[in-house]
Amino acid sequence: MPTRGPSTETKGGPVRHRDSRPLPADRLLDTAAALFDREGIRAVGIERLIAEADVARASLYQAFGSKDALVVAYVERADRTDRERYARAVRALAEDPRERIAAFFRLAAAGIRRRRFRGCLYINAATEFPDPGHPVHDAVAAHRDWQRAELVRAAGQAGAADPERLGTRLQLLYDGALVGAKALRDTGPIEEAAALAVELLASG
Repeated sequence: MPTRGPSTETKGGPVRHRDSRPLPADRLLDTAAALFDREGIRAVGIERLIAEADVARASLYQAFGSKDALVVAYVERADRTDRERYARAVRALAEDPRERIAAFFRLAAAGIRRRRFRGCLYINAATEFPDPGHPVHDAVAAHRDWQRAELVRAAGQAGAADPERLGTRLQLLYDGALVGAKALRDTGPIEEAAALAVELLASG
């Protein structure tokens, strides 16, 4: 798969043209995020992406190389955003593992409302790209590995006898909560899972 081109983002946000619009690569990513989230990844064709992003066809290939590479960029950008949100949420919680774990569930509840109960974008992407050798699968796995590592670290700090096992169980609980919230179109399953996570942490 062709290598992605250099990022067009800066510390102050996307680089913009003189007409104040983001560069084509940013418009493609923004459009992909909206369409993939609403309609699914494989359901959205290249022509639709190009038309709604208002870019030339060459812009997609110059910036990303292929639609699959654009999908990888979409997942990777979501991963960076989620890591940044989590870092902000737990900035003052270094000594509180219980609240650091709870933060995952609070962010999930806010995120699923924002995304209108369409489920976990990482699980959705993994479902559409089930081949474990596909780069999209790798991008999803990187996010999930990071999340599990944070849960394991918090479990260890809380004094769990087996932090690795507890971290895995907490991630499983998190996954189930998102599926339940999607099915019911309600954050209740996430809130209940957060309470169960506290019970699991207390039991070690």
